[in-house]
Amino acid sequence: MLTNTITDEELSWQETALCAQAGPEFFFPAPGSSTREAKQLCGACEGRVACLEYALEHDERFGVWGGLSEKERHQLKRAENAAR
Repeated sequence: MLTNTITDEELSWQETALCAQAGPEFFFPAPGSSTREAKQLCGACEGRVACLEYALEHDERFGVWGGLSEKERHQLKRAENAAR
């Protein structure tokens, strides 16, 4: 059986993240909806880099993480893989 091995340290950025003050619908908008407001909030968040790293490492496929949409994270991963 596989277990989730995410440590408290890996998630410590969430304690001060600005997204904790907004509802999840803000960062998981309906398909085709704007992600602009969520990205603006991410841009002011001190946990943005850790959030993005977490999303990339754990293959988060939905929502805005670290200021990037699903499509933008996919493009980033594809570019990183191509650079290797």
